[in-house]
Amino acid sequence: MDLSQRGTADGSAMITHGLTQVVVSVFGPREAKQRSQTLHDRAVLNVEVNIAPFSTGERRKRNRGDKRILEFASAIKSTFEPVVQTSLYPRSQIDIFVHVLQQDGGLLQASINATTLALVGAGIPLLDLVCAVTGGVHSTSPMLDLTTLEENDIPNLTVAVMPKTGTVTLVTMETRLHVDRFADIFKLACEAGQVIHKEMKRAVRARTQRLVDAMDVGARPSVGIGENVDKDVTMHDFE
Repeated sequence: MDLSQRGTADGSAMITHGLTQVVVSVFGPREAKQRSQTLHDRAVLNVEVNIAPFSTGERRKRNRGDKRILEFASAIKSTFEPVVQTSLYPRSQIDIFVHVLQQDGGLLQASINATTLALVGAGIPLLDLVCAVTGGVHSTSPMLDLTTLEENDIPNLTVAVMPKTGTVTLVTMETRLHVDRFADIFKLACEAGQVIHKEMKRAVRARTQRLVDAMDVGARPSVGIGENVDKDVTMHDFE
């Protein structure tokens, strides 16, 4: 988890889950560009997903109007709309840009986790940190953090949860899963969300501590020119 500043974004984060790497940049809250999309009582969340052609082995270039990308962006948006306190920023918009650099399974969970950290870095208030986990079942054994080959071969689902309250903000599944196995995977994913929550808090604290240390260094009084002159004169007198 890397929360380093990138470009002019108000908040940014890079998440690496195995061979999957996602960078998310957040801009806002800022004035809405189109008045027709402005809401007088809350801010509007805009999510845009960009998948690099070199992120997969098939080298397929997807444009913004691709159905898969639109569904992916919609899932991220629906996950954070009940979490971000948009009522504090009426008549504004918050833009979330998701850049996929590498993908080898768990793409949605990595994007959601990176978006959570980027929103925190931008100083946007959230009800809680959103932690996402992808799980599946092989035979009768539940599994976590699936690769692309595993996602294609076994039933899987992605769960996004707020660990403090236990609220589930997203459950998505694109394959068939027996109802008897769903409870096992769901429970395991929620437990893994607690672990990710601790790692997120640790990353945010480390980032905040670095910023505080940088501010302390900048606030230290520097030695003035006059002090150097006085010191030189004193040394000359001793000679």
